[in-house]
Amino acid sequence: MINYIDKKNTYIDKNVEIGDNCLIYPGVTIMGKTIIGNNCTIYPNSFIKDSIIGNNTTIYTSYIINSQLGNNNTIGPFANVRENNYTADSVKIGSFVEIKNCNISIDSKVPHLAYLGDTHIGKNCNIGCGVITANFDGKRKNETNISDNVFIGCSSTLVAPLNIGENVFIAAGSTITDNITNNNFAIARSKQETKLRKNTSSIVNNFWKCLNFF
Repeated sequence: MINYIDKKNTYIDKNVEIGDNCLIYPGVTIMGKTIIGNNCTIYPNSFIKDSIIGNNTTIYTSYIINSQLGNNNTIGPFANVRENNYTADSVKIGSFVEIKNCNISIDSKVPHLAYLGDTHIGKNCNIGCGVITANFDGKRKNETNISDNVFIGCSSTLVAPLNIGENVFIAAGSTITDNITNNNFAIARSKQETKLRKNTSSIVNNFWKCLNFF
């Protein structure tokens, strides 16, 4: 049985297959040769086309095309799952994440604000906020391979082609251009410098003068 909150404002193509006990909210569009598993919840204004969605998966207002998602996935809100993605079971693709041509293994998470293109991610990995796999060098697309149990800190950039070994920790804000072997820590950013501010009072006074001018 399929539960529609508002069937009149939901579009389901005739070739779509939907499993038992699914809940579909208004504004959802499901097109093409799409298969939805059992016990799925699809929240308002999601768009799904030519994709396979596993059992017990929740989709929060996201775009999914030509991809296969495993069981117990959480997608969105506002995720852009572009073509040719595969996710295993218990994967999270969070808010404002864009993925293209990716293979993401079991228990891995991309919680928010990341771009992953042409990337393989192993088991139990955490991809921090703002991480980018830079897959295009101006002429061709290159792959990034991330092994199991990898932690990538926020705002890091991985410049493909690149191989990251198992149990690697990458510090936040790093730009990684070289391969990293197993069980290593990588940091690639400039050293912070903290310098004494001079004439602080004059800066503040000029600020207030500008405000008084208006």
